Amino acid sequence: MDIEEYIRQIDDRWQDAFIGVWKTIGENLPEGFQTEMQHGMPTYAVPKETYPEGYHVDGGTLPFISVAAQKRHLAIYHMGIYSNNALYEWFTDAYPEHMATKLNMGKSCIRFSNPQNIPYALLGELAGKMTADEWIELYESRKS
Repeated sequence: MDIEEYIRQIDDRWQDAFIGVWKTIGENLPEGFQTEMQHGMPTYAVPKETYPEGYHVDGGTLPFISVAAQKRHLAIYHMGIYSNNALYEWFTDAYPEHMATKLNMGKSCIRFSNPQNIPYALLGELAGKMTADEWIELYESRKS
């Protein structure tokens, strides 16, 4: 399945929100990432040409941000926020300035249960905070 096919199969309730989040991230992400399907989700990843070693789990491209439309929520998996405490703290501190709703977040997964309550500007800012080279450096430092 490719990304367009994935979008076509999303439930109507989540389709516009997914497209908005996917575009917002893509428009704000620094150069150096490619789009692909990974683990059943549309993903922005570091290509093998940039990071030949690849992801330690499967040797494929190094995932950075994935977006998934689930039955009850929209999920954003941000590997950089999982690995960088300062970035995690910045996001959790900034969230209340953008949304009145409670943040529903695990270590790398940001979940939205209402398609009307998504802080697109904040997600765009988050997407622009780490370059592919910075993500590779952080990934390498945490790998060992």
